[in-house]
Amino acid sequence: MTAVNRVAIAGGGAAALASAILLAEGGVEVDVYELRPELSVLGSGITLQGNALRVLDRLGVWSEVCALGYPFDGLSLRAPGPGAPVIADLPEVKTGGPGYPAAMGMSRPDLARVLLRRAESLGVRVHFGAPVTGLQETPGGVEVFVASQSAGVFDLLIGADGVNSVVRSLIGIEAVPRPTGMGIWRTFVSRPAEVEHSDLYYGGPMYIAGYTPTGQDTMYAFLVEEAQDRSAVTETEAVEIMREASLAYGGPWESIRADLAAGSQVNYTWFTAHVAPAPWNRGRVVIIGDAAHSCPPTIAQGAAQALEDALVLSEELLAAEALGDPVWDAFHARRIPRAQAVVEASVQLGQWQLDHDREADAPGLLFGIAHRMAEPA
Repeated sequence: MTAVNRVAIAGGGAAALASAILLAEGGVEVDVYELRPELSVLGSGITLQGNALRVLDRLGVWSEVCALGYPFDGLSLRAPGPGAPVIADLPEVKTGGPGYPAAMGMSRPDLARVLLRRAESLGVRVHFGAPVTGLQETPGGVEVFVASQSAGVFDLLIGADGVNSVVRSLIGIEAVPRPTGMGIWRTFVSRPAEVEHSDLYYGGPMYIAGYTPTGQDTMYAFLVEEAQDRSAVTETEAVEIMREASLAYGGPWESIRADLAAGSQVNYTWFTAHVAPAPWNRGRVVIIGDAAHSCPPTIAQGAAQALEDALVLSEELLAAEALGDPVWDAFHARRIPRAQAVVEASVQLGQWQLDHDREADAPGLLFGIAHRMAEPA
């Protein structure tokens, strides 16, 4: 017997689908309600650290992830300018343990498709074009309203509906993502043969320039600048802005610029961060993933933390016989300090760059967080 028998999940991202998979494996009836009309096929790449890979293996999708992604160990730092010389090769901590690579790059749409297929194979009902718009606690559950119509009464509603979470607002949690002062240009391009792991360039006109392989033939590239209002920029202008901003960087950036000139798409977002204070639940409703905490991608732990939320929540729900304070106390104890540490470290790394702090111990901070993440959630 488990604490829940029927669960509704708002959102269709990694945290939502991972929760659905794990609960369905445990015999729970699961309905996922996603605002978008269909699974998005747009997006650039994602870096999955070892602790994220450990959870993906637990989800039963490891072989597919390996087939579609690009595993790698290590990180190189390059100098800006012609030739982009490598100035340091840094080993990475295998946060998933010795059985997994330090990291894997992957296309975001590919990861979404893999998780969706796995969820549906377990009987999870995924409803697209189905926004959660309201909820009402009942004596024995929570009534969930989708597009203003009742979808029924559930034992639990999981709000895994992203940084702009409706569920978070519905239960009165006021913490919302705040800009950190940086903006990022991203593009999805072909992978030159010389790119075998992530490279980062510090210096030059951008705070950070870098790229990560996501497959045998693909990678995503990014440039981090001081946050600006880019809302009026057209797609054509965005491509040209990114191309021009990258001119200070050599090496594989020559190939990236060629792809930009050939029509690669570009997107721009601001870095934001937040951590909702405890508790993340209100009665039979709980938020996880980006709804509960978000951070800049400076240490590439966002996806890992969302997946860990899903894993820990599912473990606690499936191990308990009733939904009450012991479940929530255990969940919060395992998740909030860990997520808080990641968010604070991610923001600190960016702030040191904004402050041009040359004395900051960025490597020490990175390795400290990595060693902490190597311990299972």
